Amino acid sequence: MFTGIVAGTGIFRSKRGVDGGLAFNLEAGFELTDPQEGESIAINGVCLTAYSIKGRCFTVDVSPESLGRTTLQDLRIGSQVNMERAVRMSDRLGGHIVSGHVDCVATVKEHRATGTFTLFSFTLAEQWNRYIIEKGSVTIDGVSLTVNSCSAGRFEVSIIPHTLKMTTLGQLKIGSRVNIEVDIIGKYVEKLLAGQSTTSAGKEPGKINPAFLAEHGFF
Repeated sequence: MFTGIVAGTGIFRSKRGVDGGLAFNLEAGFELTDPQEGESIAINGVCLTAYSIKGRCFTVDVSPESLGRTTLQDLRIGSQVNMERAVRMSDRLGGHIVSGHVDCVATVKEHRATGTFTLFSFTLAEQWNRYIIEKGSVTIDGVSLTVNSCSAGRFEVSIIPHTLKMTTLGQLKIGSRVNIEVDIIGKYVEKLLAGQSTTSAGKEPGKINPAFLAEHGFF
């Protein structure tokens, strides 16, 4: 589990084929204090298992599923990546609850400066649009951000100078592809509501529905 507060960037050093997937060798741009073989590290928002940890360098295996669903397949030797180590239970939850399981890829449609802030507009498949809500949370390449506005197949975020400096988001250009993880809570709520609406005939329908959620302040 992660929070979307990136610890720093790292460098993609090399790769090799492993049983249909790939093994990446990476170097963190910060100290990996108390490293644990097999610990989880998010790379551009993708939860991966680190092993062969030596100083700041480590290896991760990337499955065909992860390669097909994320932008990890686009990495080149020397590419910078965002890194976050798994959260401890005693840590501050500075961003939001992030699983490191990427849902889809979005594309930078527009970016423009507004004072010291930078506004980015992204497009994504409309099937994911229902999970993007105004002032809700979204994870972009592992970075927890707040949605400014959204419409069909498109949303916008505002990024502060510190985030641009500490992450790879400052390198994004029109057409750049990014990993997206939508808010996990929204997906669970949708699943629960779908289950309630499919109760068998003759049974009293479940009590969890949009009216119930609105009545109790969820909407």
